[in-house]
Amino acid sequence: MSVKAFLKQNVKQQENVKVAISDRFVGEDGKAIEWEIKAITAGENEALMRDSTIKVPVTGKRGQYTNEVDGNKYNAKLIAACTVYPNLNDEELQKSYAVMGAEALIKAMLLPGESVKLLEEITKINKFGEDINELTNEVKN
Repeated sequence: MSVKAFLKQNVKQQENVKVAISDRFVGEDGKAIEWEIKAITAGENEALMRDSTIKVPVTGKRGQYTNEVDGNKYNAKLIAACTVYPNLNDEELQKSYAVMGAEALIKAMLLPGESVKLLEEITKINKFGEDINELTNEVKN
């Protein structure tokens, strides 16, 4: 067997996906505007998880801590990393919601159900194959 199929230049690239996550964001034609999302690499995901890790005191063991992934922080970082359009780093967009940073913008822009819908689409494109909350809980343990 040859390794040629695994060479970077021969790997089928993951296409970006467009999805309408809300009827609150509409274009001039009155139709819902689609958000564009992309897949990230396993290395990029690892960095997001590392950036979302917090120290938590161990119950009953004074002075001892364990590392846990903050699920909410990770989800916001994942959404920000995978969203191509709208540009969540756009200064004008952030100013309109009176926030700074892509993660804060997501929390200000979206209703809870919209955020969940976007996260579900992001889990599909990244081939997680399971609910992101289950994945986050698995990482915690």
